[in-house]
Amino acid sequence: MDDSPDRIGPDTSPKKSMGSRVGDKGRSIARAFTTKDGLIGDYDYAFLFKPNLPFISKSRRAAPFFGLNDHMPVLLALLLGFQHALSMLAGVISPPIIIAGQGGANLEASQAQYLVSISLIVSLPPVRTGGWLTACLGLFPSFLKQSRLLYRQMLAYGFRVGTSFGIIPVATGALAQMYATGYCPTGPGGTKLPCPDGYGAILGTACLCALLEIGLSFTSPKYLKKFFPPIVTGPTVTLIGVNLIKSGFQNWAGGNGTCQTRPTSGPFMLCPSNSAPHALPWGSAEFVGLGFSVFLTIILCERFGAPIMKSTAVVIGLLVGCIIAAACGYFDRSGIDSAPAATFIWVHTFKLSVYGPIILPLLAVYIVLMMEAIGDISATCDVSRLEVEGKMFDSRIQGGVLADGFNGLLAGLCTITPMSTFAQNNGVIALTRCANRKAGYCCCFFLIIMGIFSKFAAALVAIPGAVLGGMTTFLFGAVAASGLRIISTVPFTRRNRFILTAALSIGFGAILVPNWFTYVFTYRGGNKGKQGFFNAIVLVMETGFAVTAFISIILNLLLEEEIEDEAASITANNADDAADEEEWKRIQGKKSSDIENGSSSKEGEMKTARM
Repeated sequence: MDDSPDRIGPDTSPKKSMGSRVGDKGRSIARAFTTKDGLIGDYDYAFLFKPNLPFISKSRRAAPFFGLNDHMPVLLALLLGFQHALSMLAGVISPPIIIAGQGGANLEASQAQYLVSISLIVSLPPVRTGGWLTACLGLFPSFLKQSRLLYRQMLAYGFRVGTSFGIIPVATGALAQMYATGYCPTGPGGTKLPCPDGYGAILGTACLCALLEIGLSFTSPKYLKKFFPPIVTGPTVTLIGVNLIKSGFQNWAGGNGTCQTRPTSGPFMLCPSNSAPHALPWGSAEFVGLGFSVFLTIILCERFGAPIMKSTAVVIGLLVGCIIAAACGYFDRSGIDSAPAATFIWVHTFKLSVYGPIILPLLAVYIVLMMEAIGDISATCDVSRLEVEGKMFDSRIQGGVLADGFNGLLAGLCTITPMSTFAQNNGVIALTRCANRKAGYCCCFFLIIMGIFSKFAAALVAIPGAVLGGMTTFLFGAVAASGLRIISTVPFTRRNRFILTAALSIGFGAILVPNWFTYVFTYRGGNKGKQGFFNAIVLVMETGFAVTAFISIILNLLLEEEIEDEAASITANNADDAADEEEWKRIQGKKSSDIENGSSSKEGEMKTARM
């Protein structure tokens, strides 16, 4: 298979005329839609839908592998593209729902629906959004010629991107601080009112911090891996997942807003509010059971489901939970009925600004996103049977990091929080053995359709918190598991154990006691710059993954590598092994000599008796 579809240097092959190229493309499209080979092909479609049930024989034959540029039937491309879109759906919609909800900016229902739609539209493989970036880079051909070439490398393989989970703890923590300091408005009794300006400040700051990843993309992958190795990214990703699981559990029990404190008065005595259909106190058994139905469905799909069900298990679990919730009267149709038929980017806008206290935490987020992009691009190349070393691979890495950073900038300008690569699509590729570009194009098509028709987004926003919590708890657990997988690649030398201990102890402590640093600074003066500086320190110290990232980066640079032979190291368990072995040999030797002496004496006695 050709592993170098990209062109780093100038194209010296004979150029075809525009009419010839259009004619060739037209004939190719006609063959795809008018012939059996082009429309259906000879693919074993039963492979995708055959469940893994007991007492049913399983075929040992593997499905054919579709490479990057291989021919693929239209029907199969649509089917696998839809599978990719479904595998991304739950992860794409969760961040905007959480950030716009009661635990975040408390935005109006129409704004929350809009953010879900835009998240679906913007969360496309960069092979589609690449046109925007190529056009922008084309304005500066002499200055950004190298970046344009690098980006073409990334365009050769369209990995999937979606709204990042890493932004959630930073955004929710920053919004809580904004409400506490008066940046966001509150009503009588401290009720949090919608704060679109706070959300706009998060977008503006995220756009600014995206320049870090864009700048780092021009650094050699060798140096990126040296300064941000797995010993740094592993614990950081793990802490992101652990922090997010808290939010998932809060939703699972009814919601992560004011109602979780179970107030005795006010509009939030019940979850999600007193006026909601089938409202219940936070932590009610009904909520817990509703979330458990989602979680259990995901497990059953993994155990008994067909290949297409396994890769979309989270969405199937969400669907089952929604069916149960609708049958029990948990859904509120008012938001769906009032939603417009269609929407697009910039239907709603937010005033962009920079909120100083979240600059440091967002820089940590973008470092993590960059290392996630490197890992996911490497994994995608591996499962797609492309080379994972050499000049071509390095150019893909640099182009992918550049695209990841620029997509974060574009996302902010499109009113949505930063993007990141989606590793779950690597699992879909490995399961279906399809790494074809056409499936990526079809995935784009389905995501755009889902995003434009805002009734679909309105239905997603109306999902009860318990159903959403059962789904997001599983997703956020997968984030933590990804961090543990990264840590498992690190050799457990004394130096690395020390770095992990120091970084994780403070990180876990900040998650378990989230207000531990709130009262350190007592300044209450009118200097906003000084107050903002103190707020930034507090936010970093109370954001578990951010403090873990900075501690691990600093210690990784300060502590020198040690020459250590784990096999020969002495621990409390084997410190006395040599002495014990010597003593055992002495005892065994003594026993042997006693036995020999005993047998000799017995022989002597027998001889004496015979005499």
